[in-house]
Amino acid sequence: MVKRKYWGEIKDPIYGYVYITEAERRVIDSLPFQRLRRIRQLSGAEYVYPGANHTRFEHSIGVMHLAELIVDNPQISQLISEDEAQIIRMAALLHDVGHGPFSHVFEHILTKFLGKTHEDMTTWIIVNSELRDIISDLGYDPKVIGALAVGRLNKPKMAFLDQIIRSAVDADKLDFVVRDTYHTGAEYGFVDVFRLVRTLDVIDGNLSVDIGALSALESFILARIESFKSVYFHRVGRAVQIMLAMAMEQAKDELSLTDFKSPEEYLALNDYTLWTKLKECEKSRDIIERLERRKLIKCAYDPPPFYIRDRIVSTIFNVEGIRNRIRDQIAEEAGVSPQSVVIDVPTLPSVPYHHAFPLEPMEIPVFQKTRDGRKISARLSEVSGIFDLLKGFMNILRVYTEEEYLKRVQEAAEKLFGELPFSMKISY
Repeated sequence: MVKRKYWGEIKDPIYGYVYITEAERRVIDSLPFQRLRRIRQLSGAEYVYPGANHTRFEHSIGVMHLAELIVDNPQISQLISEDEAQIIRMAALLHDVGHGPFSHVFEHILTKFLGKTHEDMTTWIIVNSELRDIISDLGYDPKVIGALAVGRLNKPKMAFLDQIIRSAVDADKLDFVVRDTYHTGAEYGFVDVFRLVRTLDVIDGNLSVDIGALSALESFILARIESFKSVYFHRVGRAVQIMLAMAMEQAKDELSLTDFKSPEEYLALNDYTLWTKLKECEKSRDIIERLERRKLIKCAYDPPPFYIRDRIVSTIFNVEGIRNRIRDQIAEEAGVSPQSVVIDVPTLPSVPYHHAFPLEPMEIPVFQKTRDGRKISARLSEVSGIFDLLKGFMNILRVYTEEEYLKRVQEAAEKLFGELPFSMKISY
């Protein structure tokens, strides 16, 4: 392999020094990428974990670094050229460039009113903003990097290229698990990401994990589950996200949040600019002022997560009509306005965390080496009792309301869903 020439280094709190090439420096110094400094990685979590103020900027640097470790892995480096390795690192660097303000919270607006996701925006920005010219000047194809950044290159017999950035065990998920737990302090066990990236291999065109790293893989799965429950769907952080989503929807038309015609107009939106706009807008000002005083909606019903393997059951509450009927029934029983009751589930479009779903019933490809050097594919559930036990959908169903209606809504929800044991009742 050609010896890589680096331009310089960036000091990262997780990995130490991250070395970057001249091509990567030019991408990092672009406006679309520098904007990620002003988009918080875990918007809302800082109300629970004060240290959770890290941004998409450092996360993206981390994903690029892990993607580099993967492509430099001896099993994988022999399958690609140095140019392909550079393309993968740049795609990893840009994988989140399409995120809107407050990260996944803005997805509510994109999904509900435009039928788009941040991934659609990522590709759009890469091929239509100044990034297109930078990437082209460097001798690469913006369309290739735009597709690879969201795991949609679909190169025949080379699915592993997409899987490095988007799969069950990818550079993105590996970074956000260790980075989010580091910044929140909610560290649930040690995840040896370096062991995982060093044991990845390509079997039949797909990225696979060596069974020899099974303990590291199981630790990663368990850490994702605990992070999902304690960080991404913490009831207080979720309350903040719901309130932000409500503020955006109420101010959507007045602030023209879906009327952007160019990447530059979209890129002008970040946590700072939108917070200011929402506070200045009469329709959303009250919510922002409440957030500034931490006067949040309260969780009236919060049963423990339940696990099922059936997607149909899991998505019932994602049907808006069903969800609204439940909301209306609780509101009527409690004697409050339906607008004062919020039903919150993980797949609810208001704050989608599809990427953070830790338990989709997918198999993580694994393989075992034989004494004669052959590599035999296997199913993770066949070799991991932990994975087989946990595989399925984790469902969280909560009911939120205003503090003044808390007791009435709690009683109405318990009448509908069943009373929680005393030890699980919350009053904050």
